[in-house]
Amino acid sequence: MAILDIFKKKPAEVKVAAKKIEKPENIKKPPAAVQPKAARKPKKILGEAYKVLAKPHVTEKASYLASKNQYIFEVFPRSNKKQVKKAVEDVYGVDVADVHIINIHSKRMRLGRTEGWSSGYKKAIVKIKEGQKIEVLPR
Repeated sequence: MAILDIFKKKPAEVKVAAKKIEKPENIKKPPAAVQPKAARKPKKILGEAYKVLAKPHVTEKASYLASKNQYIFEVFPRSNKKQVKKAVEDVYGVDVADVHIINIHSKRMRLGRTEGWSSGYKKAIVKIKEGQKIEVLPR
């Protein structure tokens, strides 16, 4: 039964030979703390932005507001203005001047005889400083 041979214990010689594998000495690891503490950059929220920004909200009104340096994003329900500001600044590299948040409530919908509810969401209108631009839809 060759299939069950993989569960058998291997001889001690094979284990000892596997442990004797050595790394070449000419490869050296760089020291961990090369930079002084003052030269290090602060961590950004870029990795955490996916917990705040859901997606850009693309409508006619959103494209009209883009000409006034205001952009609309759908955000997750537990996010607040400070988190939205930090996430937009880190992801898009712009300076945020103002953030407004709107809760869109769920609405009753009907399809034939079937009734239900559309899901509600939270929307953030982000105003950025003059002269800066966010490309919401890449061309």
